Amino acid sequence: MEQSKQPQPPASENTPQSWERDIINRLAFASLNEQRRTRRWGIFFKILGFGYLFLLLFLLFSGEWGELESSVGKHTALIEVQGVIDENAQANADSIITALRAAFRSENTAAVIMRINSPGGSPVQAGYVYDEIRRLRQQHPGIPLYAVISDMGASGGYYIAAAADSIYADKASIVGSIGVTMSPFSMSSFGFTEAMKKLGIQRRLLTSGESKSLLDPFSPLKPTETKHIKKMLDNIHNQFINAVRTGRGDRLQNDPAIFSGLIWTGEEGVALGLVDALGSTSYVAREVIGVEEIVDYTLRPNYLDRFAERLGVALGKGIISVVNLPH
Repeated sequence: MEQSKQPQPPASENTPQSWERDIINRLAFASLNEQRRTRRWGIFFKILGFGYLFLLLFLLFSGEWGELESSVGKHTALIEVQGVIDENAQANADSIITALRAAFRSENTAAVIMRINSPGGSPVQAGYVYDEIRRLRQQHPGIPLYAVISDMGASGGYYIAAAADSIYADKASIVGSIGVTMSPFSMSSFGFTEAMKKLGIQRRLLTSGESKSLLDPFSPLKPTETKHIKKMLDNIHNQFINAVRTGRGDRLQNDPAIFSGLIWTGEEGVALGLVDALGSTSYVAREVIGVEEIVDYTLRPNYLDRFAERLGVALGKGIISVVNLPH
């Protein structure tokens, strides 16, 4: 009699191979989770460390003028005018005027020095600073203001310097350039009409107003436009000349070349009356003002605000791109 074969039970989770495999899998997943957790905490502490370091640096380099000037007592206030004078540059009227007001407001300020190293820039921005200097000098007659030109104090840079009580420069400094020009980097400074003719390019420009396309580089220059622009530049030039004459007074030599747009060295500037004497910032503080302690009132860029602003712009662009995604 044949013995009936009993069916073998299928491999179940309770078999030795199955539970061992399960334990190994659990251990592997636990190890991976632990590594991920460790990595997350590592990133968190790195971010925390960088944030703490950034905060320390920010607090270190963003001290308030009041705390700074009160800690040193009587001092010479210094304000830097560096680079192109422009609304969007570091040497903009708002920043310079804010620093000037803070310096004149301090009861410990013996005198103010504006250290200028600028090739010029916007006559509007320079005019704002010039007018504010004259106002502050009248409001605080006991605090003199000196301009010290380092490498260059030309055009708008000299416009600002002309408002000072006295101007000092190095013998090799570049001063002057009392004139006005259209920006050489703007498209309106070039004309492409002849090149367009040779290439067979036709200009199609629709305007309302006969002079709306004034100085369009792809259209012929009209004599009436040239005359109008020249008149406008002469007007701004006369404003510049009057500001220099008012600031320098009888110290200027009677030489028409002074207002021709030419530049001179600091040594030549002394002879022409554009500069009072040769000297550096430390020389003026020590020998002229008599207070060697210098406190820098220059309004520096707030990098935290800039970072936040750029971050906000980036987030805004990201949101807009998500909203504008096709559905």
